[in-house]
Amino acid sequence: MMIKYTFQGFLIYLTIAAYLFAFSAMSLGKRKTGNNLYLAGFIIATVAFGYRWYDARHIPFQNLFEVFLSMGMMIYPLSIFCQRVLRVEDKAIEILIGVILLFPAGFVFGAEPRKLPPALQCWLFIPHVAAYLMSYVVMAKATIQALCQLKVRSGNTKEIPVDYEAGTYKMICFGFPLLTLGLILGSWWAKLAWGDYWGWDPKELWSLASWLVYAEYFHFRYMFGKKHARINSCLAILGMFAIVITLLWVNLSTIFHGLHSYAN
Repeated sequence: MMIKYTFQGFLIYLTIAAYLFAFSAMSLGKRKTGNNLYLAGFIIATVAFGYRWYDARHIPFQNLFEVFLSMGMMIYPLSIFCQRVLRVEDKAIEILIGVILLFPAGFVFGAEPRKLPPALQCWLFIPHVAAYLMSYVVMAKATIQALCQLKVRSGNTKEIPVDYEAGTYKMICFGFPLLTLGLILGSWWAKLAWGDYWGWDPKELWSLASWLVYAEYFHFRYMFGKKHARINSCLAILGMFAIVITLLWVNLSTIFHGLHSYAN
């Protein structure tokens, strides 16, 4: 475990604490207090994001420390969007996702600022990574809905406060275009940087695998609807599993060697 005795680390730990208190308040039914603490955590996370940007001299999208810091900040606005536009809300669990996302930034990955390598000094860097990070957060929220769906017993449907299968579908409908945009922008960037749209890099392959799993989710759901809701949920969870491999295993494992090694 890597504790950061810096101002950056203090901001991250303060955000985690605010999220944890917000989660506790929500779990105890104190929604107003929970909402205020959640908002306070987001404000602190935004300060941490801005401070990192200033300290590193580039938007904090370069390595895994910055990636998890950014996703921990994104969780709040995406939660508000899903609540008000998609009408999908399970705020206590969403706050816990924020804690999980910030934990690697606070305790796992090093925070030493590094200059951007030449391959990342392209105008596509920000939209490409931002699209992927937002899609990952949304798909994580969809995974929570899917896990809740799997826990529901068919005989207890009257006790379900939320239609989790429908919530999973709405989330993936929101996240899939972002995932697609990230893939397209990445291909365009590869053409500019390396002269080809596709290089069969391990990161590219697993990004495509993630996309194909969610494409299969839509195909299966279109064919069978809610008739096999548990299979729909399993496909959503499998997509998140592929994302975790794309984000973590490909970057950290010594098995995969490719052009995206700068991310670890």
